[in-house]
Amino acid sequence: MTVNSAVPWRVDGGGVTILVRLTPKGGRDAIDGVEELADGRQVLKVRVASPPIAGEANKALLGLVSNAVGVSRNRIRFEAGASSRLKILHVVGDGQTIINTLEKLVSRSA
Repeated sequence: MTVNSAVPWRVDGGGVTILVRLTPKGGRDAIDGVEELADGRQVLKVRVASPPIAGEANKALLGLVSNAVGVSRNRIRFEAGASSRLKILHVVGDGQTIINTLEKLVSRSA
């Protein structure tokens, strides 16, 4: 996925594609803003309290993102990285509305 260097998301195919760095067993479920990786890519920093066992952290991630952007959980899918910390999610819905919501979320965490 190629993303704008300033944000970890882009409008793509009926929704938004988001590059996420997930921290399982992070003490709480939260979106912690945007972070730059060593290679220059921007990621949405997300932590969940669930452990990375039997897909629990991924389930928590989907639930958190679902609630945060206001779409049902079945409208979010993994495009890549289901078994790694770096994940690519695709959220089906109105791209601009989803991006506006994400921008508000990360501006509050900054």
